[in-house]
Amino acid sequence: MPEIPEIRAHAERLEALAAGEVLKRVEPLSFTAFKTASPQPSAAIGWPLCSVGQRAKYLLLGFAPPIQDPASGGTGGGMSLGGNGGNGGNSDDGSEGLTFVVHLMQGGRLRVLEPGAKRPSRPRDGLARFEFDSGLGLLLTEPGTQKRAGVWVLEGDVSNAEPIAGLGPEATEVDPAGMAKLMAAHSGRLHNFLRDQRVISGLGRRLANEICHRAKLSPFATVGRLDADAVGRVVGAVEAVVDESLAFERGRPEMSRSAERPSAVHGRTGEPCMACDDVVRAVEYRDYSVNYCAGCQTGGRVLADNTTSKFLR
Repeated sequence: MPEIPEIRAHAERLEALAAGEVLKRVEPLSFTAFKTASPQPSAAIGWPLCSVGQRAKYLLLGFAPPIQDPASGGTGGGMSLGGNGGNGGNSDDGSEGLTFVVHLMQGGRLRVLEPGAKRPSRPRDGLARFEFDSGLGLLLTEPGTQKRAGVWVLEGDVSNAEPIAGLGPEATEVDPAGMAKLMAAHSGRLHNFLRDQRVISGLGRRLANEICHRAKLSPFATVGRLDADAVGRVVGAVEAVVDESLAFERGRPEMSRSAERPSAVHGRTGEPCMACDDVVRAVEYRDYSVNYCAGCQTGGRVLADNTTSKFLR
């Protein structure tokens, strides 16, 4: 699933490409695409796209009514909604904007349709399509049959509405003192803690594996037992792995595939650890793996590969 680096870089690409574009049509291609009933997506037709931002694993497409020009009686572009992490929009005349909150889930993508490109009526894996006056388009796709990706249309401050309201603080915005408070308030294993979007948001399985490795901590360490030094290492690891992944993602013309993303341990079971002479191992679950290096993270102890084992604390 795309995490902070992939979503943030994609938001930057989309904003550079489409900011100021006037929405011409919103077309649902699947009955699962839109997760809210009111306001209607069509309410933003005729409005410019003012910003594309990011909050945790969500893209935020902000639209606002055209600004009235009192001198000419005409209209201008909408006001910016604040870029990454923006709260949804208000235009200069006080009219509230609309924010399309997009979650890509595991394999979804918000793809660019260039002006003049062929537009099949039923694009493969298509969930929703946005068309702009210039001919530019955006197509939300998701392969497979589950179709869990989707769009929420929210009015005003999106931070007070689902699905954003239930999120914990952005992982990249938590300092050591804040992390210590979160860990004291939430028991459990470090890997699970890092992936719990209600506690700390924007991280997934890949970055949780990388953060634990970078911080030299067992993924199954109990967060309430970590000392100040370990907490500081977690915060430093979050910053480092997000920055590295963001730099990689910003160098690409489109969002990367999971297998392309940089990693030291994630997805490298059986390969040599990049930091020591040990091998990368995995604890396998039904739907995913937790990767780690025993030499770097557990003092050489190999964790039993089943979910009922008593793991290193």
